[in-house]
Amino acid sequence: MALSKGKQITGLVAWLAVSFIAAAIGAAASVQAGPFYTRLARPQWAPPPDLFGPVWTVLYALMGIAAWLAWRAGGFRTSRTALSLFLVQLVLNAIWSWLFFGWHLGALAFADIVLLWVLVIATLVAFWRIKPLAGMLLVPYLLWISFASALNHAVWQLNPRILG
Repeated sequence: MALSKGKQITGLVAWLAVSFIAAAIGAAASVQAGPFYTRLARPQWAPPPDLFGPVWTVLYALMGIAAWLAWRAGGFRTSRTALSLFLVQLVLNAIWSWLFFGWHLGALAFADIVLLWVLVIATLVAFWRIKPLAGMLLVPYLLWISFASALNHAVWQLNPRILG
């Protein structure tokens, strides 16, 4: 199905918007994340708080482009499973920030991020089957979520009173 240039641009803007709306929902819980994060005991390999914003900005942009590429292959009807997986993982992504930074629930945040990791793999595979480039664009996200899972677990274990 060939889409007009206007529909392609509209689709790209829409998928980027969906990704960044999820980012904004998570960011709402992270308003005080910097001071909270710096008060926590962290492993030596934990990145500085200033790194998270730029990394997530790039990752959300890549996610939006990947979803757009999958969508371009035939619309939501053709790519329903892949795009549904994408939307569900975005919800889990946004919820993680609330669990960890907003509500200080380390165990639930860890459970969320492990499930998120599984859904990111499923989304990556589904996107790859539709358009390999779409799947490849999710590889940095998968790597970051893998790292973030280990960091979540380590910080939770180092701060049982705060992140009980």
